Amino acid sequence: MSTRLRHGLSKRERQIMEAIYRLKTASAAEVQSSIPDPPGYSAVRATLQILVNKGLLTHSRQGRRYVYAPTIPHRKARQSAVQHLVSTYFDGSVTAAVAALLN
Repeated sequence: MSTRLRHGLSKRERQIMEAIYRLKTASAAEVQSSIPDPPGYSAVRATLQILVNKGLLTHSRQGRRYVYAPTIPHRKARQSAVQHLVSTYFDGSVTAAVAALLN
């Protein structure tokens, strides 16, 4: 698993990552308008910078704004999340995880 994906994400960080995966690339304002119960613009920008520092996002300047994009493909992020879920809640047992999903 990528060391960048080992960082725990807060609920807000996950919401922002989900928004960016959905939008492909996005400015802070676009992220803010696409998440439920959004925090203020400054908080969104601060969280985006945290995600850049964690290596999960990259950014480029387009005119007067920064546009953010994920550094890890969505498929790989999903796979990492499932692996983390299985190891954390099911002691690494895929069989136990599937059984819980089927119940």
